[in-house]
Amino acid sequence: MTDHPRLRVALLSDVFFGEGAFERLRDRLAHAKGLGAQLVVLPELPLQAWAPATREVREEDAEAPGGPRQELLRKAAVEVGVAVLGGAIVRDGKSGRRENHAVVIDGEGRERGRYAKLHLPQEPGFWEADHYEAGVGALPLFALHGVPFGIQICSDINRPQGAHVLAARGARLVCHPRATEPDTFDGWRLVMRAAARTAATWIVSVNRPVPEGGTPLGGPSIAIDPMGEVVVESGETFTFVDVDTARNEAALQDYPGYLAVRSDVYAEAWGETLARPLVRERG
Repeated sequence: MTDHPRLRVALLSDVFFGEGAFERLRDRLAHAKGLGAQLVVLPELPLQAWAPATREVREEDAEAPGGPRQELLRKAAVEVGVAVLGGAIVRDGKSGRRENHAVVIDGEGRERGRYAKLHLPQEPGFWEADHYEAGVGALPLFALHGVPFGIQICSDINRPQGAHVLAARGARLVCHPRATEPDTFDGWRLVMRAAARTAATWIVSVNRPVPEGGTPLGGPSIAIDPMGEVVVESGETFTFVDVDTARNEAALQDYPGYLAVRSDVYAEAWGETLARPLVRERG
């Protein structure tokens, strides 16, 4: 019998900025580790207030790679000894270009890699294109405890080809930090379930917990298995899920998981397709 790797993930619906942010983050991570978590996933941009609530762009909302918010994340991960997925608005020192980064730090404080958000909303409460540019990089794979995983930040999941590419490259889990409104959650659940089932991968998603700056943020954390079934959906601060890659292998043997990927056909077709503009302002 093949031993399929497992990863216990804590979805932590909380944000950490202002006075006492480090202590609260450290204590939250310690609680998660105490309940067996090997990876703690935080919401989108969890180390600062939700800047896209307004169109005002402030210098202090962005930082260099490894800046103070990212250092806070690293320090907390090291003190607790648990891997964490967080993020920040990151500014390139030469060009000044700003991007929305998700960063993976392991329990020894090593950065395992980062991913820049690709798809930016531009509407009231989510004026993201004013604050940072869409990422231009690849779709990196990470791995912890033998489980390969990728990241899609919030709106990225609504272009499911990202999740499909990650799964085709071997990801068994897609982590999905987000900042969304509770009234829209049914649509997010629908998209995530379809992406999980058609890509035969786990999807776990965690949201910012409360309204900020007039934007009605909030809504459940959710974990979906590779057959598209909701394993857990919760409005609690902590949601735990045991990602068992045996379910991936079963889904890949079942329909529709066993269908050919046909990357040759789709790559050619995408290459012949005109790209839609990165930003269309709404509202």
